[in-house]
Amino acid sequence: MRPVFTLFVALLFSLPCHKNAAASEPARANPDALTASAAGARPEGKTIRVEPREIDDLFANPGMGWQTFHHFADDDKNLQGLPSSGAYFRFYWREVEPRDGAIDFARFDELLAHARRAGQKLAFRIMCTGSGQYMDVPAWLKEQGCKGVEFSYGGRKHWVPDFADPLFQQKHFRLIRELGKRYDGRPDLDLLDIGSVGLWGEWHMSGTTAADTGKPVPLPSPQLIDTIIEEWRRAFPQTSKVILIGSDQGMKRTIKDGLGWRADCLGDMGGFSKTWNHMDHFYMQQLEKTGAQEAWKGAPVAFESCWDMRKWEQEGWDISHIFDYALRCHATYVNNKSAPIPEGTRGKIEKFLRRLGYRLVVRTLEHPAFVRAGDEVALAITWENIGVAPPYRDYRVAFRLAKRSDATGKPFKCVTDTSIRGWLPGSRKTDLAFRIPAGTQPGDHELALGLVDPATQTPAVRLAIAERDAEGWHPVSHVKVIK
Repeated sequence: MRPVFTLFVALLFSLPCHKNAAASEPARANPDALTASAAGARPEGKTIRVEPREIDDLFANPGMGWQTFHHFADDDKNLQGLPSSGAYFRFYWREVEPRDGAIDFARFDELLAHARRAGQKLAFRIMCTGSGQYMDVPAWLKEQGCKGVEFSYGGRKHWVPDFADPLFQQKHFRLIRELGKRYDGRPDLDLLDIGSVGLWGEWHMSGTTAADTGKPVPLPSPQLIDTIIEEWRRAFPQTSKVILIGSDQGMKRTIKDGLGWRADCLGDMGGFSKTWNHMDHFYMQQLEKTGAQEAWKGAPVAFESCWDMRKWEQEGWDISHIFDYALRCHATYVNNKSAPIPEGTRGKIEKFLRRLGYRLVVRTLEHPAFVRAGDEVALAITWENIGVAPPYRDYRVAFRLAKRSDATGKPFKCVTDTSIRGWLPGSRKTDLAFRIPAGTQPGDHELALGLVDPATQTPAVRLAIAERDAEGWHPVSHVKVIK
């Protein structure tokens, strides 16, 4: 018997789906085994056990992977065919609200639409300072009397608002809330990168010199930082959120508030200093200092390359070591700023992408070989997540049953209430059940498995197993419906 793989989705005819989940180690057996139960030799007492074949193909699954940067997969020439399900963008406040109250929703709407066309989802950050311009908040904010600080950075003068000024809070918090009202929970929105404070929204003002004190521009108080983070968190309750690892206050909230974290300098092995670098002297230490070592279990970890991979190659830094470091941090996202990929590194990237984020394999599936219309069918499935992080979205296990000799018939689909959200790396077993609809015609029926979006009830996540049809279902086996 050849193992084939598919997926049941939608709950047709209002028939119940059931689950009874438990965790166990996967068993190994002949994938073509058909064994009689202890009940005897009746056909309906036999069980089919299938072991789908694992594949090493690269593919893009939602909520993870190699991000494009200010580009989409359909216009990023440096992507070179690498799968990408996420597009990352950053904006200065002045760009998205040029006039008081006139938020440029059209910009976000078009980006979300383009992401959908490109088979991606959108991630973004809003910033208040960091460009080469004098001011990165809207000019009208300063004209209305918002207090601020003039400072020098990179040989130029800049101005940043005083985050404690009630006018700043009134206007900036309005922006946050309005964006949340319009975009939180949108299916094309992937990730919110909480910015607002610091150069480039990175929660630091390193290298700045305030004109009035000659010292670095101070950050807001810890209480005010908490307030700003809370505004973003409340405005986007349904969206995955990350905060820069440099924010002590933010990192201390990660596990409690379900925040992930982001680091903008993956790969720094000594580019700023001969005695200090981000990889050896900051990231792991910051996780320990703030108690955020296990934040990855509840929310994503995202990295951006320091400079880009060309710098790594030029400096002779060990690219495999850099990628392994990201995997040890349980990374879900990485972006290389949509920069060119150095020659000879493609194989290392592909190896890395096979472990980045989540990657789900079905090891075994067991079910009755013979059923009758109206019977409840029990399925035992052993899965393994061979990635380094869990899925963070609520995709559901589903099944599809279709008569193999009837291409025109409507298949029966069942979406269970078993979600893959939070499936940590390693093995687990799910015991599921669905009822064969009354009136189902006798004959051989193909059994397919899928991981579906509960809103659309269509396959959303690809499994790393052989056999997948054009609709995204994995045909895994077959069931004989008898009279």
